[in-house]
Amino acid sequence: MRSPGANKLPEDSQPFILVVEDEALIRETITMALMDEGYQVLAVEDGRQALDVIQASHALDQEDIPAIDLLILDLMLPYINGLDLCRLLRQEGMTTPILMLSAKGSETDIVVGLEIGADDYLGKPFGMRELIARCRSLLRRASRQPQLQEQLVVQFQEIALYPQECRVTVRDEAVSLSPKEFTLLELFMNNPRRVFSRDQLLERVWGIDFMGDSKTVDVHIRWLREKLELDPSNPQYIITVRGFGYRLG
Repeated sequence: MRSPGANKLPEDSQPFILVVEDEALIRETITMALMDEGYQVLAVEDGRQALDVIQASHALDQEDIPAIDLLILDLMLPYINGLDLCRLLRQEGMTTPILMLSAKGSETDIVVGLEIGADDYLGKPFGMRELIARCRSLLRRASRQPQLQEQLVVQFQEIALYPQECRVTVRDEAVSLSPKEFTLLELFMNNPRRVFSRDQLLERVWGIDFMGDSKTVDVHIRWLREKLELDPSNPQYIITVRGFGYRLG
């Protein structure tokens, strides 16, 4: 259901944000705060409704719902929870930025959310000013993603990366990577043997506006190694250069 005041979307170029939150007060507060900033907003209360809206926004004959520029997604939702919905959307190839919300604030919860494809994570309770700042950051980052001419395949030893297909194989076996893992590996493979610091990787993969810390890089490196290496504890592809960062090969 649409929150009060969101029934008619303004016909302008302002970003369209989908808010998925089952707590009515939080949902309406976020909606009003975003609308006060001039954004177009649609708010729903469960994962099933969110999936319906997202599918409708991609329908060729759909005129009522514009393309979604940002998804604000609560972790604990009825019918389809936030983690499952995020995972499903990324598996379907949706690249829309996702800001995940949750009362769960442990490092494990944050890591899981980022691992399956969320772009940022905000723990409850939070201030509206911080939420707005994070939304602006994600929208800016998405708007300036470079449209690079992609090669058909990038090869490094037994790793083959297909940029146009968002696909990776290792030793001729398909490997499933999250969007951030894929982008990270693509950066390494386009710059073999170049050493990247954690800060450089955060800026190149997550963007200069990312508000997390360097642990995010270490977590994704660990996950990449587990998917690429025969022996992740003794990596042959993604090498740690102590005191500097990481390199490929």
